[in-house]
Amino acid sequence: MTKFVKVLSLTSALFAAALSVTASAQEIERNGEGRFFFNNIMIPAGADTLYLSGSGASAQADGTYGNMEQQTVDTFNKFKATLEAQGWSMADVVQVRVFGVAGDDGTFDFAGFNAGFAQFFGTEENPMKPVRSVVEIADLVVDGWLVEIEIRAARMPK
Repeated sequence: MTKFVKVLSLTSALFAAALSVTASAQEIERNGEGRFFFNNIMIPAGADTLYLSGSGASAQADGTYGNMEQQTVDTFNKFKATLEAQGWSMADVVQVRVFGVAGDDGTFDFAGFNAGFAQFFGTEENPMKPVRSVVEIADLVVDGWLVEIEIRAARMPK
């Protein structure tokens, strides 16, 4: 191998190492903060991601699932336990997608949902907020569920 090729190989290796340090030094960027959520979050290349699929409330002792706030809190508590068991936290949640059933009056109980949601995001314990979408639907697979939620989490490697 000629000296020129060796120098070129070494230069290429150093350049690649510098790029990987730069990429890993980036942070997840949250912008457009609203009361309950951000309107955009930038996740840089190299971030770890975790997706948790649709989940809803657990049945109470009487076989019911509770009101919208209770179901929202129960669902996020289940997500919190799953995240923590895998070394993640609610602060890592970057997206929440909500499928909510309209009540008898034909409207989604945003007040109840937001009361439950606000116990997990934008708090002293977890000041982070995700981006969020809420879709009103006619019904869910589990009778009695008022809400089904999916989340996405992202964090930079440690």
